[in-house]
Amino acid sequence: MSFGTDADEPRWVAVNDGVMGGRSRGGPVVEEGVLTFSGVLSLENNGGFSSVRTVGRDFDFSDATAVVLRVRGDGRTYQLRLATDARFRGITVSYGGEFATEAGQWTEVRVPLADLRPSAHGFALQGPPLDAARVRELGLLIGDKREGPFRLEVDWIGLE
Repeated sequence: MSFGTDADEPRWVAVNDGVMGGRSRGGPVVEEGVLTFSGVLSLENNGGFSSVRTVGRDFDFSDATAVVLRVRGDGRTYQLRLATDARFRGITVSYGGEFATEAGQWTEVRVPLADLRPSAHGFALQGPPLDAARVRELGLLIGDKREGPFRLEVDWIGLE
């Protein structure tokens, strides 16, 4: 997936800790073929996360073993998050895996699908397993418990 003006591309939206009273700010901007996810993380009011996710497009990752991203970060750790139709007590289950960034350097990071762990509203779950053929959201999240500005640029997202 590259980032441009193609009508088939998903739209990216922000979901921050304000949904539970936190004060973190962050969101997506797509310019010149690069998705930039940036903002300020705050731990006030039990906050501490910022995320962006796709809407308006489903994905079939059933032939993949990993998601690969070309990123330029700030030295902080981010998460790749996938969501399907799976629910836990009515809450969407997300499947997340962390990746590190190198400050100011473009790198390729690989997040194996087998390493993604299910959670609901931040609580770890034992299942259900990821149905890679029915991915409804692709997302990025920062929640490293470090207050301050963050910035992650994504050149492309691919599968292997």
